[in-house]
Amino acid sequence: MNKFSEVTRDEIAVQFVRVPDGIEHIRRAWDELEAVVALRGRHFYGAFDPVANDYRACVEVREGDELVPGLDSGTLPGGRYLRARLRGDPPAVYERIGPTLDELTREAKPERSRPSLEHYRRVDEIDLLLPI
Repeated sequence: MNKFSEVTRDEIAVQFVRVPDGIEHIRRAWDELEAVVALRGRHFYGAFDPVANDYRACVEVREGDELVPGLDSGTLPGGRYLRARLRGDPPAVYERIGPTLDELTREAKPERSRPSLEHYRRVDEIDLLLPI
């Protein structure tokens, strides 16, 4: 069983690739994003919107960054989240995302006006964030 904690996050400016929900679409979004953005030194996020039923593969935009042509721009909302931290090597750690988000949803009623987030902290560490 994962240990959950409550965190408050600030809004984050991002560029992203938006796709319909579904593992094959999500893989394509990450492939497209990683093909045009340098991976080193970047913060990456996944954002699932349960109302629109879509997924965004995102890279944080830092002050002074030039926007990447062809990517959409927007923000990930701040606020209160219930967090679970996953550790493990890819691709096995990715397979734990869905079941862990299901656990978070059983633990707390999500706020459906904001997306759930995946914060890829390192290659082997992902924070799952359920808006509450």
